Amino acid sequence: MLLYQLWHVQAAVGRTVMRMCETEYGISRREWRMLAQLARDEGQTSSALAERAALDRAQTSRAVGRLVEKGLVVRTPRPGNRREVLLQLTASGRALYAALLPRVARINRDLLSALSEAEVATLEDLLRRLRIQAEGMAGELHA
Repeated sequence: MLLYQLWHVQAAVGRTVMRMCETEYGISRREWRMLAQLARDEGQTSSALAERAALDRAQTSRAVGRLVEKGLVVRTPRPGNRREVLLQLTASGRALYAALLPRVARINRDLLSALSEAEVATLEDLLRRLRIQAEGMAGELHA
């Protein structure tokens, strides 16, 4: 089954990323996902971050709290609406992201080295189409 095969690939590579994040950088893989999302688009609300990182709000809230405690993320009131809080990386958060991103990218390259360039392009297209299909199915389940 495709879902089972995808899970095995993700689990195997995910363990490598998790060990690296935890032992060398002192963050969880979930916290890494949040740092990566914030690096791409700073100034997000916690709800927006949860959606983009594909986590529920409770998981996001706990992980953001840990990132704030570690000095990697700050919460700042939204200008014009002080009740809403925006999340931004600190200088330390940006430095950690800059150090970790090339290592995660290398793991990605190493994994894909089993495929030709054409196969990688095909795989990326197929996975994009499957993601769109899955998101549509998830929307139907919640309707």
